Amino acid sequence: MLSCGLSFSDDQSANWSQFRGPGARGVASNPNLPEKWSATENVEWKRDLPGRGWSCPVVWGQRVFLTTVVNEGVSEKPKKGLYFGGERPKFPETIHHWKVFCLDLHSGSIVWEREVHRGKPESAIHVKNSYASETPVTDGERIYCYFGNLGVFVFDMDGNPQWSKRFTPRKTRYSWGTAASPVLHEGRLYIVNDNEVDSWLLALDAKTGKEVWKVTRDEKSNWSAPHIWENKKRTEIVVAGSGRTVSYDLAGKELWWWRRGMSSITIATPYSSSDLLYVSSGYVGDKKKPIYAIRPGAQGDISIKPFKKSDNDYVAWCNWEAAPYNPSTLLYQGQLYSLLDRGWLRALDPKSGEFVYERKRLPPGAGYTVSPWAYNGKIFCLNEDGETRVVEAGQEFKYLHTNKLADDDMAMASPAMVGDRLLIRTSARVYCIRKEE
Repeated sequence: MLSCGLSFSDDQSANWSQFRGPGARGVASNPNLPEKWSATENVEWKRDLPGRGWSCPVVWGQRVFLTTVVNEGVSEKPKKGLYFGGERPKFPETIHHWKVFCLDLHSGSIVWEREVHRGKPESAIHVKNSYASETPVTDGERIYCYFGNLGVFVFDMDGNPQWSKRFTPRKTRYSWGTAASPVLHEGRLYIVNDNEVDSWLLALDAKTGKEVWKVTRDEKSNWSAPHIWENKKRTEIVVAGSGRTVSYDLAGKELWWWRRGMSSITIATPYSSSDLLYVSSGYVGDKKKPIYAIRPGAQGDISIKPFKKSDNDYVAWCNWEAAPYNPSTLLYQGQLYSLLDRGWLRALDPKSGEFVYERKRLPPGAGYTVSPWAYNGKIFCLNEDGETRVVEAGQEFKYLHTNKLADDDMAMASPAMVGDRLLIRTSARVYCIRKEE
């Protein structure tokens, strides 16, 4: 079995196999990727999708995979931006259809469509969430589709069912629902489910679905995907959490952790580069909004005192006021970028954690849930209005232009980049954006 893009140095330009692509970094290198687009300009194709799903597109070869859930009734339309009152603790009473779509990369035509479940939801979600918010993952042999409070459903590349595993629905904090995407590594599928009842990290055999191990987590609801950290000392499974951030070995044993060193809500996904691991948690209502840089080889408790930069050998640095709330941070061309939900961009030195520039305002618009991405010396910041603000990468903030999609294109899913194509999923459709020849 192939590893699914966990090493950023691997040549993965033809595939985008997991959330945020190779290494969960959100970075591509093809110089022909488009820098300008609209709902019609540089659009190779677009495909309307039924239902609602905030899972991101994943691509292997010429196949694009997405998940969605179709409500036979009428789903409440969410407002954009940050606000209180979005919890919906009552379960919907209408029939929903959990679906997987496979599209052709070159045309957008539907290659196959599969329904994995039909019925009334047995869990609640925030009005801005969906029942299909976890991004699938693929190894080129199978596509693994995880729906948080339902289960995991696995198909081969032609849509033939391989195996499935159901999970007992669990209550999440404020009935917000789930969002943590699965990852693959060396023939195992890793899934984290942090909830209000019984949180766990699960390792499954990717070929058969057989449980390899399962560990209980002393943790409540989080929305961060696990990260496989292949460093010079060992391979680790890093799971961020508001109570404890923990690194596990490949047998599920805890290697290191820190306690109470995050904000009270943790969403962003960790990632690694140059033997440093970056972890962030930035709930807007907290004073603590830390970004950590961690060195390999830690053992046991590596907690640091609040608002200290570090007090042990394994925390290279912590900036306690830098993290965004929903988006993950972005490491690109020697700088770490933090996109705040309300439209401010910051840049940090990834070796020291010091600010290169502070809180530069993007043009006004809806809030930012999508993690920023980068290529061709540009930083791309997509807001919920479907407007992508483009900023020049570098030590000085320089706003360049905005790419606007259609008015009904609410955006909360991170894009995929394969070859010279950019795939953006919105509430209404998926776009394949490519420079016109």
